[in-house]
Amino acid sequence: MRLTTQTKFLRVAFLLLVAPVAASSQSASPHPLTVPLQCTQGDCPLLKGVPQTTGMRSGFVRLLPGTTVGWHTTGNNEESLVILHGNGEALIEGQPKQPFIAPAFVYIPPATRHNVANTGNEPLEYVYVVALAKQ
Repeated sequence: MRLTTQTKFLRVAFLLLVAPVAASSQSASPHPLTVPLQCTQGDCPLLKGVPQTTGMRSGFVRLLPGTTVGWHTTGNNEESLVILHGNGEALIEGQPKQPFIAPAFVYIPPATRHNVANTGNEPLEYVYVVALAKQ
């Protein structure tokens, strides 16, 4: 039952994020696709950018308890995290820790140094979506 709910949630999030980007593209059209969420640990790419998409990248992350993805920046991109399972913290440089419990959504603005930590006792699973921010 939980998997069915998560799958529906992920499909809706994916369609909401992919449809506007694909519709606004002037280049060759990407094709719709379905990607299984299979990742034993770490970061497993789902969308790798052009030509699979018009530039959006995405991945499925599975963090073990007590681990982080490591500090990194969004650069010229904005990023969203769809938290599917577990709990953790979004660590944003210069900001207080932002705790979350699945299901949840996290937005990270462009040019933001950040990290994600699993503060729970079970794996933290989430999908990230990165897209070029309009300047």
